[in-house]
Amino acid sequence: MCFLCCHSSCVWNSRPADMHKSATVLAVSVLDPKTASTIAACIVHSKLDYCNALYYSLPKSQLNRLQQIQNCLARTVVKAPKFSHITPILRSLHWLKVNEHIEYKLLSLTYKVLTTSQPDYLNNLISVQSTCTTRSSSAVTLARPSVSSSLQVTNRSFTYASPYLWNQLPSSFRQPHSVHSPPGSPHPVHITSSQSPPLLSPSVTPSAFHSTLKTHLFHESFFP
Repeated sequence: MCFLCCHSSCVWNSRPADMHKSATVLAVSVLDPKTASTIAACIVHSKLDYCNALYYSLPKSQLNRLQQIQNCLARTVVKAPKFSHITPILRSLHWLKVNEHIEYKLLSLTYKVLTTSQPDYLNNLISVQSTCTTRSSSAVTLARPSVSSSLQVTNRSFTYASPYLWNQLPSSFRQPHSVHSPPGSPHPVHITSSQSPPLLSPSVTPSAFHSTLKTHLFHESFFP
């Protein structure tokens, strides 16, 4: 049932994006590429990104509609033929594909929880693995809960997806503060609003994190 709801949401979300795409195509066709790219990213990508964290790990067949909208717009921005190969075009525009946009959203939410303990409804879903149970204390690692259900939708929830994606990031993204868990604690540390000191190093600022994250996902997608 949940899968069907996400599928319906994905299809429904593509409709306003599709309408904005049609209007934007007319506008960007008479603009220079740089201006056209900016307008396209602001108008259509905001629609494609709406609630897209819900689409994590959906089958590619379900995400294709959103990807096709992005592909069409990208070809229009660079004034490329309709059936031209899309990968070089997206790479030249430095646009993340739909799937990477989804991962970007989930990782951005995770970063926000780790640095602000907000929002509360997500803050209660993840916990930090104590240093004594991780291979290395040089990176903030999230505890991965055991899968208690064979349903695929379980692995798509924030509780499971957030630690999976976060723990795969290079350690430079997850640099800890000088102390980020109680010494000798054998259990995961749940994040609380009163927790001190901060989990992540002060060097991992929001602007640096998001900028570097986009570059990381871009290279993962186009230069694996």
